[in-house]
Amino acid sequence: MINLLSNLKIAVPDKIYIKDPESSDLGKRIIEHGILLIDEIGFDGFTFKKLGAKIGSNESSIYRYFESKHKLLLYLTSWYWAWVEYQLVFATHNMPDEKQKLFKAIEIVTKTIEEDVMFTHVNEVVLNKIIINEYSKSYLTKEVDEENKEGYFVVYKRLIKRLSDMISNVNPNYKFASSLASTIVEGSLHQHFLKEHFRSITDCDSKTTPTEFFKDLTINALTD
Repeated sequence: MINLLSNLKIAVPDKIYIKDPESSDLGKRIIEHGILLIDEIGFDGFTFKKLGAKIGSNESSIYRYFESKHKLLLYLTSWYWAWVEYQLVFATHNMPDEKQKLFKAIEIVTKTIEEDVMFTHVNEVVLNKIIINEYSKSYLTKEVDEENKEGYFVVYKRLIKRLSDMISNVNPNYKFASSLASTIVEGSLHQHFLKEHFRSITDCDSKTTPTEFFKDLTINALTD
């Protein structure tokens, strides 16, 4: 199976980058070490100058791929959601039972992430930590509407639409499929954050996962 999928390329909207980082060894090192450095020092403290020092390259060479660190964050978040989407599609495509398919999809988008050996330049476990801690910074900006028009968030919205369609397939009369789908995806990030940092205000812990919570929330919403 790994051999079958070895040529899989995660597609990111091309307007986000100047040069596709997947097209060169330097680009892949920018992604690999960019993830590690953002995790280490946080996005606010992250700069291309610091990244250049890490990878032994000029700061200007990074600007040939991304015009700003904001665009790099948009790339990383889009890559992550596209990777989650491919897992969701692959895991559910042969499931005839709609409720079983929905529960598998919820599991995919809310689970604790494990590293994927097919993408050696991306540490998905560390990238997931960045998504949990930094994702909102990719869209809580003055430019969000313009960037949305440019298609920067198309992968994320497509993932939400897939989950929304699965909810509607289970209960066509449910009026809030899109709201529930986006709540599951965004809420999962929040619950993982609370579980790590504010344990007193979440029921999720080492025994109760966000997946369990969102499955329970969903089935109760759809059966009311």
